[in-house]
Amino acid sequence: MTAQSKTVEQAVSLFSKTQTQSMSLNRINSERDAVSQAREAKTARLRELRLEKEADEMAAAAARATLPKRAGKR
Repeated sequence: MTAQSKTVEQAVSLFSKTQTQSMSLNRINSERDAVSQAREAKTARLRELRLEKEADEMAAAAARATLPKRAGKR
């Protein structure tokens, strides 16, 4: 084996290692982005539900405030 073929073999090995690391990093980033998007979607859904509940509670409180007061028994 010549020195040049050993150098080429080492270069190919290093390139393969770098390429594998890059692919692993891309996969990890993709998974992290998917988790982040799922969390953001869940947060938005929960916020919407909370705001809807608060609006319903405010409407109910306003409706109770407009009801006439009942006279107590004597």
